[in-house]
Amino acid sequence: MKKTIEIINELKANGHFKEYAIGGAIAALKWTEPFFTRDLDVFIIPEGDVDERQVIVLSSIYEYLKGKGYDAWTGQWLIIEGTPVEFIPAVGVAEEAVANAVETTFEGVKTRVMSPEYLIALFLKASRDKDKMKVRLLLDQAVINTQRLRAILTKYDLVEKYERFGQ
Repeated sequence: MKKTIEIINELKANGHFKEYAIGGAIAALKWTEPFFTRDLDVFIIPEGDVDERQVIVLSSIYEYLKGKGYDAWTGQWLIIEGTPVEFIPAVGVAEEAVANAVETTFEGVKTRVMSPEYLIALFLKASRDKDKMKVRLLLDQAVINTQRLRAILTKYDLVEKYERFGQ
């Protein structure tokens, strides 16, 4: 995964997006004990590629990667150095999560990972069974800033989902 993160950093450095943060299960793994996951979710704040219908266009990312030999797909994931990667335009709570991501290193490579509070909000928003499991892991194992979590949940109308989750 080290080489994959280096490629993602290269994309940012070359202006393909303004900022990014790792989200999803891989991000949760920074804050919890290990569990299985197979893909890397990279939430991005686009550099401005929006078509006339206000649709975010990621073709410059894919063209750049294709030029580097990364053109194998498995479902919605592009394979970069053996790692399935999904680039997700960050909007709403995800955009705020990217903006407030935690800087860290992975095997000596700098990267950014969403904080546990934002991950909980995003997992609650998705509300799939596997997301609920990750919320439980984060609540049980991560150091959570409860004031920050409450503010995020309130801002994005997720308090009721959170309260139902605890039952």
